[in-house]
Amino acid sequence: MIDKKTYKETELSRLGLGTMRLPVKTKIKREANPMIDYEEGQKLVDYAIEHGINYFDTAYMYHAGKSEKFIGTALKKYPRDSYFLVDKLPIWMCLKKSDMEKIFNNQLERTGADYFDNYLLHALDGGGFDKCEKYGAYDFLKKKQAEGKIRHIGFSFHGTIDDLKRIVAAHEWDFAQIQLNYLDWQNQRAKEQYEILTEAGIPVIVMEPVRGGKLAEVPKEAEAMFKAAKPNASIASWAIRFVASLPNVVTILSGMNSLEQMEDNISTLTDFKPLSDSEMRLCFNAAAIINKKNVIPCTGCDYCADCPRQVRISTIFAAYNDYKNGNISIDESAARYLAIPKENNASACVKCGKCATHCPQGIKIPDLLHGEIADFFG
Repeated sequence: MIDKKTYKETELSRLGLGTMRLPVKTKIKREANPMIDYEEGQKLVDYAIEHGINYFDTAYMYHAGKSEKFIGTALKKYPRDSYFLVDKLPIWMCLKKSDMEKIFNNQLERTGADYFDNYLLHALDGGGFDKCEKYGAYDFLKKKQAEGKIRHIGFSFHGTIDDLKRIVAAHEWDFAQIQLNYLDWQNQRAKEQYEILTEAGIPVIVMEPVRGGKLAEVPKEAEAMFKAAKPNASIASWAIRFVASLPNVVTILSGMNSLEQMEDNISTLTDFKPLSDSEMRLCFNAAAIINKKNVIPCTGCDYCADCPRQVRISTIFAAYNDYKNGNISIDESAARYLAIPKENNASACVKCGKCATHCPQGIKIPDLLHGEIADFFG
C-alpha cells in the first residue's frame, strides 16, 4: 500500500490518478481522444483503490469532455467518503459570468457526484486570473463550498512568478497544483513556485511529474546514468521520487494509462525513501542532457486539440521529439510524420494562434510548425 500524507484534516494518498490520458479503444493517436476504454479504465481505478490510491483528478475538457463521466461511473461502486473526487473550472470557456454555474452543474451531472472534494480554478495565468476576478470566480467557489458542493478550494497554475505571487496573495487557498519535475525545476521555475507556495503555507499537488511521459523515455546518455546508479529501477521512478522527496508535496498526480505504469508508481512510493543529495544531482544532470537535445517542451496534454484546421500538433511534436531524444531513427520519425494526412500536418497551420493561447507550456506553436518542424520534415 502506498503512503499517505496529512492534508489539513484529511488523509490523501501520496499518489493520485489523473484522467487526462486514460486507456482508449483505438491504437491510433488522436488528440483529446474521447474513445475511453471503460473496461481497461475500470481495471485501473479498481487497482488504484485496492492499493491505497484515493485521489482522482478530472477536468471539463479531458478526453473531449468524456473523462468526467468515466471517472464518475468507475467510482460509483465505492463509498463516496472513501475517495477524493477533484474537478476544475475552465474560466477561459466562460463567455459570461453565468457560465460558471452552467459548467459546474454540468460537471456534477457528468460525474454523478453531489460534491467535489477538491475544486480548482483551472490553468491560471495572469490573464486567466484577471477574468476570474472580473467574474467573481473565487466568491462563486466559496458559495458552492457553503452549499456543501465543494470541500476544498484551490487553483492550478501555468503563469509567471509574478502571477503566482498575486494569486497567492489575493485569497485564502486550501491547496495549489503546479507542474513540477526535475526538468522544469529550472526550465519553468518550478523551484520558485514550490517555495512561494510553501512559504505561504499552501500544500502542493503536483501535475506532470513525468512530464507527460517524457521523463520515462529520456535520451540514451541520461538513461545510462540512471541505470548505472539503480539497475532495477525504472527511468520514470526517478522522476516520481524527485517530486515525492519535497516535503510540501502532498499528492502526485500521474496520468497512468496502464497497469504496468500504476504498479511501477505504487512500488516507487511504497516504503518511500527520499532521494539522496547525489541522486538529486543525477536528476539535474539528466535535465541538462535533455535540454541539450533541443526537444520541444510538449507534454501531450492536447489543450491545443481544438485547432480550427485540426492540425495534429502533439502528434507532430512527438515524432520530432522522439528522434531528438534518440528513441527512434530519423526515418522512423519521418514515417510517423508522413502518416499524418496532409490536411492535418504542419503545412495546414494558418497561424491563427488559438493553440498557443491554450498551451500550458507557453510553446509558440505556429512559429515552430512553420519553422523548426517545416525545416526538419521538409
